[in-house]
Amino acid sequence: MLISPAYAQAPGGGNDFLFQLMPILLMFVIFYFLLLRPQQQRAKAHREMVANIRRGDMVVTSGGIIGKVTKVKDDGEIEVEIADNTRVRVIKGTVAEVRVKGEPVKESA
Repeated sequence: MLISPAYAQAPGGGNDFLFQLMPILLMFVIFYFLLLRPQQQRAKAHREMVANIRRGDMVVTSGGIIGKVTKVKDDGEIEVEIADNTRVRVIKGTVAEVRVKGEPVKESA
């Protein structure tokens, strides 16, 4: 025989299972801190950036179009002027970057 019956029936076999499981658990912890958590932080920063878009901001869409925000609508859209007298409606979520912050909207009494 290659394996003695005494070794195959050794007491304390439950601890061996935990030691075999530890590398897998360690990989999941490393995976979370290196991939998932930074991605969640980037998504949160993007949501905050999109929520704070104001009239006058210079934005870059995910399609690469650069323009100035002329109107912010409540239904998740903004109106962006990409050239003189050329305005397009853009979904807020497609804004990739806010380059220049505009001036805050003046409140009228």
